[in-house]
Amino acid sequence: MKGFNTTFASTLATKRVASEHQTTVLLASDDSEAKQQVTDALDGSGLAVIDAGSLKRARELEALGFLQISLAAAEKISYGDDIRFCNFNFLASKYKEKE
Repeated sequence: MKGFNTTFASTLATKRVASEHQTTVLLASDDSEAKQQVTDALDGSGLAVIDAGSLKRARELEALGFLQISLAAAEKISYGDDIRFCNFNFLASKYKEKE
C-alpha cells in the first residue's frame, strides 16, 4: 500500500488545499482489499481519495512527492499548497448544455 506521501501534513490536518479546495489522497496497491479498507476508513473524513492504480505507481507517487517538497523548499509553493486534482467529468457534466 502506498499513500499519503504526496500530501503535506498541513493539508491533511485542515483537509483543504490553499484554504479552499478539498485535499486529495492518492492510493496505490496491488492488494485491492487493503486499498478498499483504507478508502473506507477515509470515507466521511473530508479527504478526496483517488485510486492511483497498482503498486507499480509507487515510483511516480514518490516523484510527485519529491517535486512538491522541492517546490516548497524553493518557496515556489507553500506547505499549505498541494497538487490539486480536478474531476473533469464532473466539470463537463456541470457545464454541459441542456438538450
